[in-house]
Amino acid sequence: MHDTNETTPRPLAHAQSLIGVFDSGVGGLSVLQALRAHVDDERFIYVADSAYAPYGERDEEDVRARSHRICETLVDMGAQLIVVACNTATAAAIESLRARWPGIPFVGVEPGLKPAVGLSQGGRVGVMATRATLRSDRFHRLLREFGAAAEAVLLQPCDGLAHAIERHAPDAQEIRELVERHTAPLREAHVDTVVLGCTHYPLVVDLIARALGPDVTLLDTAQAVARQTRRLLGDTQVKETRSPSSQPLRALTSGDAMQLERFARTWLGMDLKAQLLKERCSAERHMVPETGIEPVRPLSRAGGF
Repeated sequence: MHDTNETTPRPLAHAQSLIGVFDSGVGGLSVLQALRAHVDDERFIYVADSAYAPYGERDEEDVRARSHRICETLVDMGAQLIVVACNTATAAAIESLRARWPGIPFVGVEPGLKPAVGLSQGGRVGVMATRATLRSDRFHRLLREFGAAAEAVLLQPCDGLAHAIERHAPDAQEIRELVERHTAPLREAHVDTVVLGCTHYPLVVDLIARALGPDVTLLDTAQAVARQTRRLLGDTQVKETRSPSSQPLRALTSGDAMQLERFARTWLGMDLKAQLLKERCSAERHMVPETGIEPVRPLSRAGGF
């Protein structure tokens, strides 16, 4: 589901809006697909912060600092609405982003625990997510609000899975092994509904479905995010077609532009042209105003898809 927001901005009055979408890396492309299929007549900028991925392996202050830096860029480029297409970034940063840019609607993603509990036949629900998401205050508020209605909610941290998806081709042995490792405890607990609590995980949904078996329902929140974005744009009419929008798309990355293009083409059949993300370097823009957080360094890891 999209995140709750007690002070929802008014719908935008616009002819054609520029929508910013960002994630720690490539996972948000799964959300971008849903947005382009359901939100008509808009322009998109997608930012993959791949040099700093995955956010789920960083502490909350690092994630908040990077989220503010990315949103600075998107606002400077004219974004009128920003989708935080990352569960970890939503948990760590969306409240401070809304406070910093009160005139811009932000749509976040968080694990769809409420619909999962409602759909579960046996009351046994699993949540696959990063450790950063599972330990966040936002997730624990969600768990307190909706988890009590279930017989059991099993929290499964999926260490390394988002990073493996970033680095490898879809049929990579490392991805299959990680999916098997992280779904095993859920099978043993006899869950019947599993929430995909990271936007990277829908990219390997077929592997997860095979590992959990045909009797387990999987929930992804991309469609709910697209509906909320449409509502904030001021038009309740959602496209019926599943074909991607033909409107312009810009893609930026803090990592390797060619790698992002290859990933989009190989994993999603999406043709896009990526450019290197250029961030401002002046001293006053190196800190998040609310916290004074210093800039963080990229994760130093070899490899790449």
